[in-house]
Amino acid sequence: MSFLREFLDFFLHLDDKLGAVIGEYQGWTYVILFLIIFLETGVVVTPFLPGDSLLFAAGTFCAVENAQLNVFLLFGLLAIAAISGDTLNYSIGKLLGKKVFERESRLIRKKHLLRTQEFYEKYGGKTIIISRFIPIIRTFAPFVAGIGTMNYGRFISFNVIGGIAWTAIFLFAGYALANVAWVRDNFSFITLSIIFISVLPLVVELGVQWRRSRKG
Repeated sequence: MSFLREFLDFFLHLDDKLGAVIGEYQGWTYVILFLIIFLETGVVVTPFLPGDSLLFAAGTFCAVENAQLNVFLLFGLLAIAAISGDTLNYSIGKLLGKKVFERESRLIRKKHLLRTQEFYEKYGGKTIIISRFIPIIRTFAPFVAGIGTMNYGRFISFNVIGGIAWTAIFLFAGYALANVAWVRDNFSFITLSIIFISVLPLVVELGVQWRRSRKG
C-alpha cells in the first residue's frame, strides 16, 4: 500500500517533482528525462514509468519564464529516446524468442504478453504506432514484434513514425497550454486525465473481451 501511495503521489505532484529535479540537476535534467523515456519504452519490466504525463509536464516547464529547458532540444532527445527504446525492446524480443510465452516470470507478466499479442494480431504493424498512446501495451508491443515475424525494416518505419508523433503531441501540448491559468491551477487533474484517456482504449478492449468470454 505504501508503494501505491508513493506511486500515486508521484503522478499527482508530477509538476512539483519535475520542478525539483530541474532546480537541482539543471542541464542534467535532459539526461534524466531521456533515461526515463528510454527505459519506459525500451525495457519490458518497466512499464510503470511515466510516459505521456511526463512528456506533457516537461513541455510545460519549457514554456515558463526563464525556462531552463529548450523544447526543441528536448523534443529531439526524447524522440530519439522513444525510438531507440523500442528498438532495444524489439531486439530483446528477437533474442529471447517465443520461449517467453511458455513460462511465467516474475519480471515479465505473461498476461501482458498475450494481451499485446492479441492487440498485434488485430491491428498488425500499425500496433507499433497505435500502442505508443496506450500504457503497458506501449512497452510490450515492440517486444512482441521482435518475438514475431515482423522484419526490422518494417518495424523501424512504424517505430520512427510512432516515436516522433507520440513525443511531439504530448510535449508540445504541454508547451502550448503551459500559460493557460486553468491548466496551471489544475495540473494534477490534467495529469490524471491524460493517464485515464491513455488507458481507456485498453479498458474498453478488455471489456469487449470479457463480454465475449461470458457469452462463450
